[in-house]
Amino acid sequence: MPNTSGEEKLKVAILGAKGYPYVYGGYDTMVKELGERLQERGVEVTVYCHSALFDEQPEEVNGIKLKYLPAIETKSLTQLTHSFLSMVHACFTDVDVIFVVNSGNGPFGMISRIFRKPTAINVDGLEWLRPKWKGLGSRYFKFASRLATKLYDQIINDSDEMQRVYKEMFNAQSEVIAYGANPSLMADPNRIEKWNLYPEGYFLIVGRLVPDNNADLLIEGFVKSNSKRKLVIVGDVPFQDDYVDKLKSIDDKRLLFTGYVRDAEDLAALYQNSYAYIHGHEYGGTNPAMLKALGFGCAILALDTPFNREMLQDGEHGWFIKKNTLAVAECIANSESAPAAMEQLRKTSRNGLTEKYDWEIVTDKYLEVFQRLSGKRVTVPRKVSQVDQVEK
Repeated sequence: MPNTSGEEKLKVAILGAKGYPYVYGGYDTMVKELGERLQERGVEVTVYCHSALFDEQPEEVNGIKLKYLPAIETKSLTQLTHSFLSMVHACFTDVDVIFVVNSGNGPFGMISRIFRKPTAINVDGLEWLRPKWKGLGSRYFKFASRLATKLYDQIINDSDEMQRVYKEMFNAQSEVIAYGANPSLMADPNRIEKWNLYPEGYFLIVGRLVPDNNADLLIEGFVKSNSKRKLVIVGDVPFQDDYVDKLKSIDDKRLLFTGYVRDAEDLAALYQNSYAYIHGHEYGGTNPAMLKALGFGCAILALDTPFNREMLQDGEHGWFIKKNTLAVAECIANSESAPAAMEQLRKTSRNGLTEKYDWEIVTDKYLEVFQRLSGKRVTVPRKVSQVDQVEK
């Protein structure tokens, strides 16, 4: 939608994710959902993309300008080198605000400071505690997160609990802007037949198969249970991994590893027809997989963490599991002995998607930040919120 107010257009560059319209993880989804909504409101949006991930490289898609830059293609350096080059490039353009995702990009705020470009950074979760980052990696993320609080003009956390952590650890003020969700009322149950599944005949796990998400704990706990249902594990890792190989070698006919499910309708059907969604993520703030479970009307069994308690409103929209395999097995047994309670969770789960998690309102809050940093105003109105549409 063009800017019709006669004002100079607000220009925002987004970097630190894989690009647009590429969607692989949470940050990529945020870039898509936020970028498209900002563009519709008259903001000129430029997204920096990993050139190696895009066979076709149009200069613009859906009104969003795209810049393709290379990176050092190794497991530990790809993201950082791409973000470094993107930050340098953005600083030589006429963008008004640079929005960065991922606390690992904290040191690059020095570049934008030199060029006096206003910046905001979404710092995500407790990256330095994640099991995948050990030794030097863990120390780097803690160092980078601390630097982010010194070098960027606005720190953004996606949960109240993460805001508290940054205040206590780094004495940093931040603004809470949650991750958004898209409530969904319908999914075709016939789509799960390709896996020989039937409605409420399985528990569901969705996420990357990495130690951070405790897939081993959840699977081992399920194996200890006497459930007659299946456990469907959606996700994988894009490389050979001993941890994943060990999980897939567990001998239990109730386990079903689907790998990545890239068809959105198939994934929606898996969520919506599960008996319960089991959530083992531990170190993040607002988690996209949990939001999808709420949006698809799932009963939720979640690891007992401050972040998960915040998202499930301290138990109003899910049950909590202590971090041990016996607790997982017990929670599964308790859920199966309480089908009425699980049905009630399914009926009310979408109520957990308060305005805090509405993409339109999330965009409002980001736009307020960008306008404050740039001194420019945008007057194009937003659409009716998703929450209002679902309630109607």
